[in-house]
Amino acid sequence: MAKGKGRDISGWIVIDKPAGITSTSVVNKVRWAFGAKKAGHAGTLDPAATGVLAVALGEATKTIPYITDALKCYSFTIRLGQATTTDDAEGEVIATSDLRPTDDDIRAALPAFTGDIMQVPPQFSAVKVAGERAYDLAREGEELDLAPRPLWVESLALTARPDADHAELEMVCGKGGYVRSIARDLGRALGCEAHVLTLRRIWSGPFEVVEGVSLEQIEELAKTPEIDELLLPLETGLADLPEVRATPEGAARLRNGNPGLVIGHDVEYGDEAWASFEGKAIAVGSYRSGELHPSRVFNR
Repeated sequence: MAKGKGRDISGWIVIDKPAGITSTSVVNKVRWAFGAKKAGHAGTLDPAATGVLAVALGEATKTIPYITDALKCYSFTIRLGQATTTDDAEGEVIATSDLRPTDDDIRAALPAFTGDIMQVPPQFSAVKVAGERAYDLAREGEELDLAPRPLWVESLALTARPDADHAELEMVCGKGGYVRSIARDLGRALGCEAHVLTLRRIWSGPFEVVEGVSLEQIEELAKTPEIDELLLPLETGLADLPEVRATPEGAARLRNGNPGLVIGHDVEYGDEAWASFEGKAIAVGSYRSGELHPSRVFNR
């Protein structure tokens, strides 16, 4: 999370991240361009990956967890016949195979990678091992025994087969998924080895790549009044939660961090919801018998 001196401006912006830059660098550039006090992103993309990087400014950073936890869609190409140290094209080739699976072979292998699965992160990943990042240890030549992690894969489909060496796939998954691990493990399951060649995030929660703004646009409009027109409302980050409407008295209490009266439909006791007043989100919390008990309050 990037913080510093700047404007009190809140909202979301979808960046169509180019290859060759880290997610953190994108956030820093966006925060500078808007002159914002605070900024953060909802889910890291590897430097070589492209597509949706949702950046939150100001109070919208409080809604980041709801995007991080949301489903995401990735389109990716795998190179068959080669395994690499990094499970992508950035690494060194460490194993090869002349075997090439058919389209039907690939389709038959995909169900094993859907639903609730356990996934071992890549050696070169941001997972912490004894307080250190795995990629730092891997660069030093350490062979890491990383523990498998649970992942929900909503769907995984073969979308194209350009040639015998390449396959294009699309995956919808939950929080914490590594596409590189899917490619690596799919290659092993097919007996031919594989790694990710290209990776693009198509959507993340409510944010879609068609809404994406290029870094060139950000640089062109940096520090101008027009750049604010690119911002999506803070409320966009709450799209997956039900909305309840605060009464005037309830809004006053919620803004002070206290339970407040709200009016809600299709919301049940204990549900997490967000409260609005005069069209703006003022708090997120737990709905209990006509009141919202806030866990996050937006200072706007």
